[in-house]
Amino acid sequence: MDQTVALYIVPTPIGNLGDMSSRAIEVLQGVSLIACEDTRHSGKLLSHFGIDTRTTALHDHNERARAQWIVEQLAAGQSVALISDAGTPLISDPGYHLVSHVRESGFNVIPLPGPCAAITALSASGLPSDRFSFEGFLPSKEKARADKLLALKEDPRTLIFYESPHRIEHSLTTMVEVLGGDRQVVMAREVTKTFETFLCGQVSEVLEKVSRDPNQQKGEIVLMVHGFHLSDDEALPTVAINSLKLLCEELPLKKAAALAAQIHGVKKNALYKYGLEVGL
Repeated sequence: MDQTVALYIVPTPIGNLGDMSSRAIEVLQGVSLIACEDTRHSGKLLSHFGIDTRTTALHDHNERARAQWIVEQLAAGQSVALISDAGTPLISDPGYHLVSHVRESGFNVIPLPGPCAAITALSASGLPSDRFSFEGFLPSKEKARADKLLALKEDPRTLIFYESPHRIEHSLTTMVEVLGGDRQVVMAREVTKTFETFLCGQVSEVLEKVSRDPNQQKGEIVLMVHGFHLSDDEALPTVAINSLKLLCEELPLKKAAALAAQIHGVKKNALYKYGLEVGL
C-alpha cells in the first residue's frame, strides 16, 4: 500500500484483539516507522498481526527530544505511525508534543478511528452522554484529589476519569467526602476483556462493593460520575428562568444570574447553577 507521507495516529485494542481494524493493520504494515509507548509491549501486538515494521520508543520521558527526529524522518519521505500501549494515542498517553511539532513543521497528521476506553465505557454507562468531560487520572495525593473534585463538584457534565486499581478505593472515598455519597457513578472495569464488569449506583454503594470484593480492585478502570444538577428544593420559578434566558442573550451568565436574582428575589447561585446545567 502506498502511504501519504504523514504521521498516522493509530488506535489499538484495549483488550479484545478482534477490535483491531483492517485499516489499522494496513497502515502499520505500510509506514516506514512505528513510534510506540513501549516497544516490548507493542511488539507482541505487532507480531500477532504479522507486522514487522521498524519501531522506536516514544514515551513521556523522551517525547520532546524524539519529536524533532521523527520530523526529520517525515522530511526524508518516510511515513510514521504513532501507537500507545492500548487504545487511542494521546488520551492520557504520550503524543501531544509530537503531534504539535509535526503540524508546526508543515506535515500532515492523519487520525484513524478506533478503541478508546473512556468512550467505550461511557456508551454503556447509562449516564448522560450529550455533554461530558474527560478528566484523565485524579491526583494521587489526597488533598490534591479532593481539591480537583471540589473544582468539578458543580460541573453539570458527566465526568470521566481513569483510575488505577490500587487507588480506586481512595478515589471513591474522596468522592463520597467531596461530592456526597448519593452522587450517581458507574465504574467500568476491564472493558472489552474477559472479566469486564460495570458497577452502577450511588458512589457510597459502589465504594462498599469495591471494598468488599478484592476482584473489583484489579485491572483497568474507567470511573464515570453523573454531573451536578439542582435538587428539587432548589427549584426555580419559571419567571426567573425566563428572565435569565433573556438576559443571557446580551450578558455573561454570571452577570445575568445576578440581575435575574435581584429582580425576582431568588438565590443568584441557584440561577447560575441552572444556567451551567442547561448550557446558557
